[in-house]
Order: sequence, then structure tokens, then C-alpha cells
Amino acid sequence: MPTGVAIHDVRDQLFDAAERVLLRDGPSALTSRAVTTEAGVAKGVLHRHFADFDAFLAELVLDRVARLDDRITTLRGSAGTGTVADNLTHALTDLFRPVAVSIVSLVTSRDELRARLRRTRPTGIPFLTDTAIGIASYLTAERGLGRIAADADVDTLAPTLVGAVHMLAADRQGTQPEAGAVHRVVTAVIAGVERAPRRQ
Repeated sequence: MPTGVAIHDVRDQLFDAAERVLLRDGPSALTSRAVTTEAGVAKGVLHRHFADFDAFLAELVLDRVARLDDRITTLRGSAGTGTVADNLTHALTDLFRPVAVSIVSLVTSRDELRARLRRTRPTGIPFLTDTAIGIASYLTAERGLGRIAADADVDTLAPTLVGAVHMLAADRQGTQPEAGAVHRVVTAVIAGVERAPRRQ
């Protein structure tokens, strides 16, 4: 590796390589050798920047989860526009891209990785939990606008939506769930709480 290359660039290179291996070959194929080979760097590069492979994987997961922020911000910004069902459908279809589903599979398949993540994130599964929190904040905004029933339990609705859409997305071999299927799930889950848009 050339001297003077910023650590952030190396991290991104390794993370991107890990993502490609994960998407192509699944969690069981993700090894330090597979990552460095995919990245085209020497085997020791990964261990110069991370304490061990599980530390690398934990940072990969947290980096990919951090990328949710923009999508969740966009969803919250849509409160009061369009319909609640359409806004949720668009967001959930976009959020459950193959890499996100693969990250969930990675976390659930590696005990040491889960244990390491628990040090800073004691509950839930990264990505799924973060998505549910974001969905709940959006539903709270819509409830404040009267587009969701005042007594709606958004803290139950949000993980229900996330879990149901995750079931649609799991094992799809690199494809996102179809928007129509997501919309059917969304409308079923929020059927009792969505309110008609107020007339201007």
C-alpha cells in the first residue's frame, strides 16, 4: 500500500470490498482473506487498521447503519405530504436494499460480532432497530398532523412494519422487495390508524 494514503480511504476500500463479498457470497464467505483479496490489498492491511476481524465487521455494520440517516430524514420531511401509506412504502422499499438485508444476516449469523456490537448498542439488531426508530419518528410527526389516529401506538406500528418488510426482503437473492408487495403490507398494518387527508 502506498505511504500517505489516508486511513479513511483504506477503511472505505475494505468496507466496499466486504460489502461485495457479502452480497455475492453471503455471510459465511466473509473472511479477512476474502476481504483483502477483493480489495486488492495485502493481507496485513486490514489488521493494521483494526484490532481483529470482528472489530472490522463491527465498524462495517455501524458505517452502513449510519447511512440510514439521510433516508430517514427524507421520510420525516415527507410528513404532511402525499399519503402516509405511499410515504412509508417508498421509504421501506428504499431502505430494504440487498446490502441492508445482508448486514442483518451478517449480524445474526456471528455471535462474536453481536457481542461486540452489544458493548455500544445493548438492545436490538442494528439496521432493523434504527429503521424502526426512524419509522416511529415519522409516524409521530404524522400523528401530530392528524394523519394518524391520536391514540395510534407508533412504537408498536414501526417495528411491525419493519419486521414485515424484512420478511419480504429476506432471501431475495440480491433484489429489493417489490413496491406493490410493500404497499400491501403497509396498508394492512396501518389500516386502523391512517386518517384521510384534511381538506384545504
